[in-house]
Amino acid sequence: METLFLDLGLPHTLSSFLAMTVWAVLLIHFLAIYAGVTSWVERRVAAKMQSRVGPNRVGPQGILQWLADGVKLILKESIDPEGADRFMFYLAPFLMVCGVFATFVVLPWGSFIIPADLNVGILYLISITALVVIGILMAGWASNSKWALLGGMRSAAQIVTYEIPVAMGLLPAIMAAGSLQMGHLMAAQGWAPWEWFAFQNPFAALSFFLFFIGSIAESNRIPFDLPEAESELVAGYFTEYSGFKFAAFSLAEFGNTWVVGAVTAAVFLGGGNLPAFLGESAILSLVVFTAKTLFAVFLLMWIRWTLPRFRIDQMMDFSWKYMLPLAFVAFFGQAIYMMLTYESAMAQQIISHGMFLVFLLVLFKFTGRVMLNVREQLSPVNSPASDLVAPAQPTVETEAQAVTE
Repeated sequence: METLFLDLGLPHTLSSFLAMTVWAVLLIHFLAIYAGVTSWVERRVAAKMQSRVGPNRVGPQGILQWLADGVKLILKESIDPEGADRFMFYLAPFLMVCGVFATFVVLPWGSFIIPADLNVGILYLISITALVVIGILMAGWASNSKWALLGGMRSAAQIVTYEIPVAMGLLPAIMAAGSLQMGHLMAAQGWAPWEWFAFQNPFAALSFFLFFIGSIAESNRIPFDLPEAESELVAGYFTEYSGFKFAAFSLAEFGNTWVVGAVTAAVFLGGGNLPAFLGESAILSLVVFTAKTLFAVFLLMWIRWTLPRFRIDQMMDFSWKYMLPLAFVAFFGQAIYMMLTYESAMAQQIISHGMFLVFLLVLFKFTGRVMLNVREQLSPVNSPASDLVAPAQPTVETEAQAVTE
């Protein structure tokens, strides 16, 4: 983008400023549209999993519901709670949105489009997301509400608890690529699934699961949504927010799902790498990368509407007692694996192919179980085709007859 402005004869400083402005405008529009469409998709997915219909009135299949929600939130009155710290109260949603926006500096859009491929890209990504936590804590403190404050404090405890396993979950991939750069991490992988870091060896696969689970916790999504637990804290840290400020929190939350999906796709799922016979098409690479990212986002939705919420003590125990020790196992195991197979490419290929075959077997078994559940869900209630036939309930007449006898 900057090169385009330089070719037009503009000075370097002005070209950089215009390039950053264009990227920022595109990013804001992308996140607004993505967050809206994702909110509609998630509500439809939740409805399907719970045998409901979901939004289906505004537009075909309710596809325009997110536009109606956006207009409603923009036009809604913004109320400030009495006794709130107004400066921090208004700054908190801004920090949350900035924390999500800033991660897109190093996020790739395929293997050939990266806004800024920093040599410390992963380190920058882990660091800048701390703004989201500061925004949540600030929102809870400034709202002058004990429920919001509890939500903010829970978020601070949660981020400290899960930041370590998430960072350590990235270490095996960083060790294999020998770099913190997003471009190098993707280049170290191939296009085939057995060349991805997620299937490289058992320790890399373990680190992939640890990173993904920890990222769910850092995104404050079920089953780790303790900072905004509606059944306990009304709505947690943003209980006192309304109008567009409330929309900013939702925008940051849904935008964070793209960040998690994009990092997962880039670091563990081969990014946008293409087979050699397809050449180096930036458009096709973008399509492949987007498909992998959206698949990871769909997994986030699936997990959200499948698992119940943890208690706060269960959430802490899960990280310190299980995820952190397993992260050390993945880290040292990856180091030992690299030492033993450093000069044996054949051993690396055998292990990676074996890991992918195991994954296919698990996927086949899991898919069969899912299809069985779908068929049971589609079967009419109390029909012979359903395995969920409820026992007949006694009527008033049968109960009276039994008493008479």
